Amino acid sequence: MSNSLEILRETLKDKGFSLTQPRKIVFEALQHQEPRSMREVVASCIQIDRASVYRTIALFEQLGIVQRLQVGWKYRLELSDAFHEHHHHMHCVHCGQTTALPEDRALEERLHNMAAAHSFTLQSHQLELSGLCKKCSSTEP
Repeated sequence: MSNSLEILRETLKDKGFSLTQPRKIVFEALQHQEPRSMREVVASCIQIDRASVYRTIALFEQLGIVQRLQVGWKYRLELSDAFHEHHHHMHCVHCGQTTALPEDRALEERLHNMAAAHSFTLQSHQLELSGLCKKCSSTEP
């Protein structure tokens, strides 16, 4: 069993849940993927019904296994930092492409320092950059 599946199993167990086949299927649909829309997740989980996918995503969000990335008025889903290195995203407002940015230690330190300067204990954050990707920039008038 992969390390990620073991982390999933332990996270579920710690909260009184078990790793069922539908939960494993939804988890695998999100693993090693760019952030996905709910529609994409449902479409990739053909072995289970739509309601089970929605219930599983709701549970995963509640337990911190999955996080929502707000993209305009829509959202995308990805596994939380427990399953991959912390990162931020760039989102093209024209074609919808979402690109993960590698973690920047200096930026992370700056964010923690800014929070501390306001007597704020930072627990998590998401940074989303919106604009045009290279392809869409070259086609804009």
